[in-house]
Amino acid sequence: MPSKHSTSGSKPGMRQQKPIVIAVMGATGTGKSTFINLASGASLGVGNGLKSCTSDVGYSHEFVLFGRRIVLIDTPGFDDTTKSDTDILKLIALHLSSTYEEGFILSGVIYMHRISDFRVGGVSRRNFSMFRKLCGEETLRNVLIVTNMWGLVDPERGEERERELKTDDLLFKPVLDKGAEMVRHDNTLESAQTILNRLIQNHPEPLRIQRELVDEGMDISETGAGVELAAELAAVIKKHKEDLEAIQREMNEALAAKDMETKQELEEAKKEIVDRMMKVEEDRDRLSREYAEEKRRSDEEMQQIRDQLKAEAAERAQRQREFDRLQREYTESSNRSREENEKLQRRMNELQSMPRRRGGFFSQLGGAITSLLRGDF
Repeated sequence: MPSKHSTSGSKPGMRQQKPIVIAVMGATGTGKSTFINLASGASLGVGNGLKSCTSDVGYSHEFVLFGRRIVLIDTPGFDDTTKSDTDILKLIALHLSSTYEEGFILSGVIYMHRISDFRVGGVSRRNFSMFRKLCGEETLRNVLIVTNMWGLVDPERGEERERELKTDDLLFKPVLDKGAEMVRHDNTLESAQTILNRLIQNHPEPLRIQRELVDEGMDISETGAGVELAAELAAVIKKHKEDLEAIQREMNEALAAKDMETKQELEEAKKEIVDRMMKVEEDRDRLSREYAEEKRRSDEEMQQIRDQLKAEAAERAQRQREFDRLQREYTESSNRSREENEKLQRRMNELQSMPRRRGGFFSQLGGAITSLLRGDF
């Protein structure tokens, strides 16, 4: 079994092929970053408990497994503790559309789920519902549902829970029926590599949201994920309005009873609900506007990245030509002084040791989009 840093088994011309790109998704705390770090040797942030650590889309460094170059994408869940669902959808959509436009098509998607969760609540169902809208039905054959944290449960109880998940019409059964597969991860390197090996042979397919945004030119609010999010926000607003009506009735009763202390407490609760409702309405209204503006800036950043990578490739080619010329000169001439030979050797060593000035496409993409979303432009 190759190690996480292995380059053994590389095929001739492998460097000329594009890397295999696999996205890792799931709710907060399901072990996405831990899986990526284990498989790739990366050092992405890992959270504790249910606090979100992955608030931005991240990329592993490019690594080689079974002779194939691989990049893993780490995504935040739609229950992030620092960003709204609107911001998470906007963030994921920007990265997925940008990579797709650059010709990088996903070979697979991993959805992480804790087998230790014996009850699947509304948050988990909402996460998986958004996941399905992002992927679409057509790409489910490239999806692996990976259950982990088996060490936290009794084996028999875990197997019983696995059977329940496979037959749950509100969770995994519909996608398994349409070609997705469920596999276990035991938190070992061998297990992670086996999981990736099931995906690297896939025929790459764009996700639904990539086709909607890029191929069909949809507004983000019109995409399946955008419509799903709008429905979720509408339901939240409806619930807030119902809570406001209930509080208003209690305030009227308190006023009639001249219970000013209760009335004051209810006014504070009412203000809190109004503030929440205004924020939800703001999230709903700003999705299309902000995505369009940030996508425009992202496109400008992508052009700069393309220009920079092209310039670096030309510079490396020029250095290689100079190195080849010096090597021929060093080898072919027999009338050169020792001092001249040492000078040629030093120059060849300099050319070989010159580092690349910037990272590859994915590292630059991650930094560019993160900066523009934070306003560092």
